Amino acid sequence: MTDYAEEQRNELEAMESIYPDSFTVLSEDPTSFTITVTSDAGENGETVEATLKFTYVGKYPDEPPLWEIHSQENLDDSDMEDIITLLQQQAEENLGMVMIFTLVTAVQDKLNEIVDVMKNRREEEKRRKEREAEEAEKVEFQGTVVTIENFLAWKAKFELDMAELRRKKQKEEEQAGKPKLTGKQLFERDHNLDTSDIQFLEDAGNSVEVDESLFQDIEDLDLDEDDPTFDPLEMGSDED
Repeated sequence: MTDYAEEQRNELEAMESIYPDSFTVLSEDPTSFTITVTSDAGENGETVEATLKFTYVGKYPDEPPLWEIHSQENLDDSDMEDIITLLQQQAEENLGMVMIFTLVTAVQDKLNEIVDVMKNRREEEKRRKEREAEEAEKVEFQGTVVTIENFLAWKAKFELDMAELRRKKQKEEEQAGKPKLTGKQLFERDHNLDTSDIQFLEDAGNSVEVDESLFQDIEDLDLDEDDPTFDPLEMGSDED
């Protein structure tokens, strides 16, 4: 006949010896205790931690102990659910044998995995931000791609803005006592491209520079004016 009490006492002493700094007895009847499990330090010194509470039942180890996560640090809800599932699985696989050390070791490995996942998440987040920064830089460098749709939208807005500016200017002129322009005058004012070259020359003060070297002096040309086939007009057409 199995002496459950003896097996439990022996395991309790072993756990206290193995985990002297993290083992705490909470009660003796029923026997209840906690063991704090901490992951190895991650790349930046971060750790995760879980304090597991175990309670022996009368027929342990032929029946699994009761357990719960008594407290935790840096674990989210999904991590704690994974740990509970892991404990259930390990307990079922080890029925009939004292199992506290096995359960704690499994949780230790799980915490180390969680730290690795945190590291991978952090690296992926860093890469994501770098990609977003690169894309933003490309967009800023290339500008907005012109499509028929956004060009027509811009054109419509531009025309509305210009019409509004003309309306405001006309109103200001009327308020200043200037005569109101007729529809024809407004049309002619908006279609002043025909005089743009003249305006350019006036603005430049008629001081447009011409590179005379681009033109060959007609006296330097070997032309035979007595040649009946000579036609100065054809010369211009040849150059074209």
